[in-house]
Amino acid sequence: MHNHLDRDLIGYGPNPPDAQWPGGARLAISFVLNYEEGGENTVLNGDAGSETYLTETPGGTALVGQRDLSTESIYEYGARAGFWRILRLFQDRGMHFTSWAVARA
Repeated sequence: MHNHLDRDLIGYGPNPPDAQWPGGARLAISFVLNYEEGGENTVLNGDAGSETYLTETPGGTALVGQRDLSTESIYEYGARAGFWRILRLFQDRGMHFTSWAVARA
């Protein structure tokens, strides 16, 4: 029986694959945008309290049973302006990115 928890971490050793990048480039960069707005804790989604993790107010405490409008506005910036600003920057330069999005985002 195969153990699905096994990981192959052997690597390539002294013989890495010879990547052939477009235009003979020697380096490839992958941009990934994490889009997490809408996934934070809020009583509007049935959570007991507001979000306190990864906010602009470190050390804050959750407001239990009520909305934290300050924290909500921080997260809403990403959906209202931040994402679109980054998208325009990439489009203006003809560049692409991958987006990892929270399901509620």
